[in-house]
Amino acid sequence: MTNITVSLPDTLAQEARAAGLLTSEALERLLRAAMKQGQVDRLFATMDKLAALEPKLTEQEIDAEIAAARAERARRR
Repeated sequence: MTNITVSLPDTLAQEARAAGLLTSEALERLLRAAMKQGQVDRLFATMDKLAALEPKLTEQEIDAEIAAARAERARRR
């Protein structure tokens, strides 16, 4: 397990503590949600790029792009 230290403004820390957000479990949920949202954002950005390509991609080219994106995501893990 990794321990981290985070510096927050006092008021934010007090509000987060009162909301139960400074527990290990809550912080883990928040971090996992943020990472998942990042994946969704990258997916939509990639879809936007694909939609803007001219000429339009064939189904096989789309499949290749999806495979490449999945391989890149797997490589980052």
